[in-house]
Amino acid sequence: MHINTGVAVAIYFILWWLSLLIVLPWGAHSQNESGEVTPGTDPGAPSIHRVKIKLIWATVIATVLFAILCAVYAAGLIPPDVIAAINGPHY
Repeated sequence: MHINTGVAVAIYFILWWLSLLIVLPWGAHSQNESGEVTPGTDPGAPSIHRVKIKLIWATVIATVLFAILCAVYAAGLIPPDVIAAINGPHY
């Protein structure tokens, strides 16, 4: 089966953002929990952000999910009539 590149990029982009939203709270500790509240900031703000590692995890998770979806689609495990029903007009 042929996979449209534009659609594949859009699906990966959506998976990546969803993965990022899932990963963001991992290991988050507020300044109040750590006991080191910086003056002028909210006590609920994270004490350590670790954004780079979270971006890496989001990329890994999205890539694995995308690979699984591509394999399922390429193997024909999703019948074409189901895809047509999803993409078809809804009245």
